[in-house]
Amino acid sequence: MTLAHFDGIQVREGKASRIDDRVVREERFTLFLNGTRFLEIVASGNDLRELGAGFVVCQGLSRTVEDVAVTGNEIRVTAPLGESCEREIETTGSVGFICRPPEKVDSRSTVSIPDVYAITSEIVTDLWRETGGVHCSVIACDGKILARASDVGRHNTVDKVVGHAVLRGIDPGRCVVGCTGRQPRDMIIKYANAGIPIIISRAASTDRGIAAARDFGITLICFSRGDRFTVYTHPERIRDLPL
Repeated sequence: MTLAHFDGIQVREGKASRIDDRVVREERFTLFLNGTRFLEIVASGNDLRELGAGFVVCQGLSRTVEDVAVTGNEIRVTAPLGESCEREIETTGSVGFICRPPEKVDSRSTVSIPDVYAITSEIVTDLWRETGGVHCSVIACDGKILARASDVGRHNTVDKVVGHAVLRGIDPGRCVVGCTGRQPRDMIIKYANAGIPIIISRAASTDRGIAAARDFGITLICFSRGDRFTVYTHPERIRDLPL
């Protein structure tokens, strides 16, 4: 991920000083789906193959991806498409897609309380500490971190780590996603489309996000910070939860 430098004036305890600040670059990419221009994506310029694959699966455009090619600022995805889609404005103000009702996630995957702590500790990155301008997601399987992605958009980070699994033929039903961002309904729909059973977030959810996680069979864990977290739905996937 590339960074830019900007002059700034930093104020600490009432005293001002000039600084050279590093900030995250915001770039634009064109997504082509089966040779047709589909939409523009604002993202950070890393893990672009994974971004294209994950976007198509997480938006419910297709269950599988055949190929992703990146040339310059063009991401070209080849995938078998299903029924037509409707567009909607998401909580970020971006455009999302409603292609089919997601299926309920049917997975016997579980995590332990130490697993939740361990995955949470992997979410915060040096880049976030340095810039404060990125979200981060990780994807884990069988207790191992498979991929980590940073981006200016929280949706993109999830697309990137899910895309990592998709491109490598890893069953999403065995995976756990950890992320820094809020978990409203549109985020939960992404996980349901991908078949991810367990979500761990450092941030909050919304009422509709929690309701969607309950309805689609997803274990939703939020406010995971330090030695605490809140389980909202399907706690049966946490093996050692003392109830």
